[in-house]
Amino acid sequence: MSRSHSFGIWANLLMGTLMCLSYQPVWAQNLTDRVDEFLRSRIEVAGVPPKIWVGEEIIYSSFALPLFYERRAYRPAWSDDAGSLMLIDDLIGAISRAEQEGLRPADYHLAKLQTILSKLRQNQQKGLPPDPRRLADLDLLATDAFLILGSHYLAGRINPETIDPEWIANRREAHLEDILQKALDSQGIAAALEELLPQQPGYARLREALRHYRDLAAPGGWPAVPEGAKLQKGDRNPRVSALRTRLRAEGVLSEDPAGALDLFDDNLDGAVRHFQRRHGLDVDGIVGRATLAALNVSALERSYQIEVNLERWRWLPESLGKRHIIVNIAGFELDVIESGHSALAMRVVVGRDYRRTPVFSDKITYVVLNPHWEVPLNIAIQDKIPLILKDPEYLSKEKMKVLQGWGAETREIAPETIDWSRVTEKNFAYRLRQDPGPLNALGRVKFMFPNKFNVYLHDTPSRELFARSERTFSSGCIRVEKPMQLAEYLLRGDPNWTGEKILAAINKGIEQTIRLPEPTPIHLLYSTAWVSQDGVINFRRDIYGRDKLLADALREEPPDSD
Repeated sequence: MSRSHSFGIWANLLMGTLMCLSYQPVWAQNLTDRVDEFLRSRIEVAGVPPKIWVGEEIIYSSFALPLFYERRAYRPAWSDDAGSLMLIDDLIGAISRAEQEGLRPADYHLAKLQTILSKLRQNQQKGLPPDPRRLADLDLLATDAFLILGSHYLAGRINPETIDPEWIANRREAHLEDILQKALDSQGIAAALEELLPQQPGYARLREALRHYRDLAAPGGWPAVPEGAKLQKGDRNPRVSALRTRLRAEGVLSEDPAGALDLFDDNLDGAVRHFQRRHGLDVDGIVGRATLAALNVSALERSYQIEVNLERWRWLPESLGKRHIIVNIAGFELDVIESGHSALAMRVVVGRDYRRTPVFSDKITYVVLNPHWEVPLNIAIQDKIPLILKDPEYLSKEKMKVLQGWGAETREIAPETIDWSRVTEKNFAYRLRQDPGPLNALGRVKFMFPNKFNVYLHDTPSRELFARSERTFSSGCIRVEKPMQLAEYLLRGDPNWTGEKILAAINKGIEQTIRLPEPTPIHLLYSTAWVSQDGVINFRRDIYGRDKLLADALREEPPDSD
């Protein structure tokens, strides 16, 4: 056989192979165009704002989704001319894993996507052509699922301001339609969604805690400890055995004693104290009313509590600041965080239930030494006037003045010239101002981050309150346990304000304002569940009922559309 003849045979074989590889069924030659037409018509007739339905499922992303398809000239995103649907599996896997984040996969069209995908693949196995209408349905649902799940990962499922006017979130923002396009181009759907989750280590630790408490809840959780008298070290009681079982179930108690199970021994005392510390209770080893109540919160309820706090993480900004202050209202604690580690920690006193401390982020810009206290109007009317009526000498005893006017027009009014019994909120034409000094409600220093709530950090003469386990005694502002240390830390970049110089200025008793060398971010948060850096899960009582509001909102069905 000649070389030319063998080459001709080889060329014919190659041509045949190429023809086979390039061959497409007739239905595939315009499949994408037909899906394109269905997508365009569905979106264009949806109205403004658009309402698009896929069977009984509504498309929630009524603004981002039309924009996404308009930019693509309505070409389908999740299938091609051959009807290939590989990226749908990646998306469905990502939706299923939303449960790990405390969200419900059912909220993201999971069942409908699986049903349509299953039908399409069954037809594919039978050699039947794909139905372009079903492909269009699948495309709309998949795009909507990505956009909505992405928005929930990025900024939370619930807007906190819709359920709590005292909560202002600085939620992260992004153009999700651009993120989806990049994810499609790189074929990294799940990875793109995961990148939208909070990247702070505290979120990851709490997510792991959710898995653990769901595992504990699955077989029924732990048994309750029966009601009864206080239990403490040395007691012998059948309820002690129930206490052991309860603590062992959560992993707080590692082993049983060699002796009697109904004896409250040293090992059990240590376990109870550890439990109390994790729950912000008095660490005395005594199982009294508060400790018993915390013990008898079920594992399922704890998992719900963790879900609520994971949602709150998603409301936080991308960065809290390299150096920042965290005030956990529910935990009654303040932490100065620098490069991810606590540089200074202290206890705080927060607002009473009827004068709740709000949640928001801001920046501390200045410190006031020896501050006057301008009594807020509501406190003057509700708190101070009843005390003045009860004791005419109250104002002089508390070093308070009655003033009218501002600035150069300020004048002092003699309290005895006022008929306090006739003063109301509507006719209150005065200001109450407390002089600096040891009696001043703000103590000797306050830390200012001007905000609409008129909330700030400050010292207090009522030092005994920091010994309480629950510290809800203020009128909304935050009293700090270590004001001098905090002032020195915030002013450390200014050589004119060492600790000694701050103390010397305070001893002069004159009000003085000091601008910080660098404004410091401060975040007032409300966390009732978190995991510390050493891996210990902490829970706190929901002092303001904010957990319940959010838990109820998270359990609501999604609205008809956005």
